[in-house]
Amino acid sequence: MQNSFPMTEWHLEHMEKTAVKYVTGLSNNASMWEKRQHKRYGKLSVICRQIEYDIKHGVTIEQVLMYIQKIRTDSTFLNLFKNEDSLKRLAELKNHFSPPIESDYKWWS
Repeated sequence: MQNSFPMTEWHLEHMEKTAVKYVTGLSNNASMWEKRQHKRYGKLSVICRQIEYDIKHGVTIEQVLMYIQKIRTDSTFLNLFKNEDSLKRLAELKNHFSPPIESDYKWWS
């Protein structure tokens, strides 16, 4: 029996670290190098691309959404809720990976 995703655990940990890094954001006393790196690699599009790469290699969307929910409810992430921007970034991340809501409205009827 062949494992089609041999590094699933690594990609799961990478997804978790990436999500926490994005939600945490940039610290107030960041160096110029950290600010430059954050400007280059800290955008939602880059973070979503990294997480989608992890999904391609064995992480499920359900695991991503469960981890986002864990960030929202777990007591170990309470320091993130001191900053209102963190909640906004968490909501953006959840909206990106949540399935689209189907509506009954049809423009042709």
